[in-house]
Amino acid sequence: MTIRRFRLPPGSQPRRQGWDRWLIPIAIVAVLAWSLAPLLLVDDVRIQAVSYTEFVAAVEADRVSAVTVDDLGGVTGTWKDGEQFSSQLPTALDSSLPESLLRSHNVDISATRATGSFLDVLPAFLPLLLVVGVFWLLGRRAQKSLAGGLGGFGRAKAKVIEAERPATRFADVAGYEGVKQEIFEMVDFLRAPERYSAAGAEPPRGVIMVGPPGTGKTLIARAVAGEARVPFLSVTGSAFVEMFVGVGASRVRDLFEDARKRAPAIVFIDEIDAIGGRRGIAVTGANDEREQTLNQLLAEMDGFDQSSGIVVLAATNRPETLDPALLRPGRFDRQVTVPLPNQAERAAILAVHAAGKHLAADVDLCMTSRGTPGFSGADLANLLNEAAIHAVRDGRTTIGVDDLDLARDRVLLGRRESSNALLPQERLAVAVHESGHALVAALCGHADPVAKVTILPAGLTLGATEQLPEAERHLYSESYLGDLLAVRLGGRAAELVVFGEGSTGAANDLMGATSIATRMVRDFGLSPLLGPVGYSTQSPQFLGEDGREAARKPYSDKTQCLIDQEVARMLREAEQRAVHLLERHRLALDRLAGLLLERETVDGDVVGEVLREEDAAVS
Repeated sequence: MTIRRFRLPPGSQPRRQGWDRWLIPIAIVAVLAWSLAPLLLVDDVRIQAVSYTEFVAAVEADRVSAVTVDDLGGVTGTWKDGEQFSSQLPTALDSSLPESLLRSHNVDISATRATGSFLDVLPAFLPLLLVVGVFWLLGRRAQKSLAGGLGGFGRAKAKVIEAERPATRFADVAGYEGVKQEIFEMVDFLRAPERYSAAGAEPPRGVIMVGPPGTGKTLIARAVAGEARVPFLSVTGSAFVEMFVGVGASRVRDLFEDARKRAPAIVFIDEIDAIGGRRGIAVTGANDEREQTLNQLLAEMDGFDQSSGIVVLAATNRPETLDPALLRPGRFDRQVTVPLPNQAERAAILAVHAAGKHLAADVDLCMTSRGTPGFSGADLANLLNEAAIHAVRDGRTTIGVDDLDLARDRVLLGRRESSNALLPQERLAVAVHESGHALVAALCGHADPVAKVTILPAGLTLGATEQLPEAERHLYSESYLGDLLAVRLGGRAAELVVFGEGSTGAANDLMGATSIATRMVRDFGLSPLLGPVGYSTQSPQFLGEDGREAARKPYSDKTQCLIDQEVARMLREAEQRAVHLLERHRLALDRLAGLLLERETVDGDVVGEVLREEDAAVS
């Protein structure tokens, strides 16, 4: 899907700052020019400074031609040779220049006022004016950055998508027909609210979408805006949280006030768990601001008029952390679950993301969707992108089946390390280990079929055995789980059969098998010793009173011992079963390990051929 970027009209483009950004440099140049002007404009004529005694002696020696005396005792004059001089009368000693002395020596006398003007003292105030100007300019720029002043700091940071702009439609969302059908009633209400009013029906005030990350909750919200053709105000939950007290509540008020002006409209709050968490469970008061924001959101959702045509749409992947007051009817009336896509929906999503890409003729998106159980829409988009990158790396523009397989391995396992050199003993151990997984999976009646076996390192794994389910499973029987345990321990069992001892290569297998067996005993009631008893294994999401209560085990230490015993028993039985199967098919185990050492990667059909060859050789 192509997302178009919108730009503001030419008349609404924000103006760039002009003269104000040059204010500080101009002020600095002006101050420097004012300070250096006396030095730059001074004449080349040098004025000689003499003491009062020298000045009187020069008058008596008839060397002075004229003098000018100011009212502060300053004396400037001219020698008879034309040079200038300056002196100062000792006014502090109450001395004065005798006028008779000057007259007797034919000195031209004049007087002037030495009182300074405002321009004389202005340079002393220029640094202060410069500092004040700098702070004024910085404050003005800070106000602009806060969206028009300090009042703009509490404005909601919502992105507004107007109705006339192109938007996503439900046809652009592949799969999720049930979700789209359930949420279409909200779209219908925004299109024709009078129909519901005539029937006396109350439209939903809020709809919250819950699902794992990457399932397309935000995409569905955009599709709702496109179908309803009303203004769409989008904001994230973290945009309300700020370090200043009261800012979050102010932004909530501003958001709903803006929505009322644009009604009918949709307010979409993504990741609402950032402000919608349970109240009163924090150990400290650090979440007071978040609680105030949540309280304001609750008041706004319960307070606006139903006939105003405002619907709140929210999305989260952690519904268990939300406050119960937020989920009650009257606020979020509906909770729509957006699950991981099934096989048919994955094929439709792959077809959407494959638009604009060149696929080879032998590429089957239905087969690819079958091999990607548990993938979200974002994972499928990443899968096709990785396949395209691999094709470009090989100098091709067409995506083939091998590109999709390698892309799936990269997403599931990590980057393939084909150049990682293993010791011969290690390669043999990995080949035996993966052969054990593949043969046990092929010999167990309820296990998923084997698709591929490889001993090429990828990520943290030295090899991999991939199984593809024949159909989408929603319920798992005890027989299926038992075979799953045997397959998980098949690699370790092969090492015990061939080498007589295990290795560290089965660490991840043991971890996964232990987790499955624990859930079989503790959650699913599949242990004959404990009986049909199930205990919750959900971990607490917060650390309040409820969290501390949930952290306690709902069973005693004696029951824990019984659980441990049953888990160990199931794992031992699964391992013994896998060892017994591989001992009976030792020829097939050696044959498959040899093929892996030779080819490094084989398909699931090769595993079946090895078993058929063994049956033919034995018979």
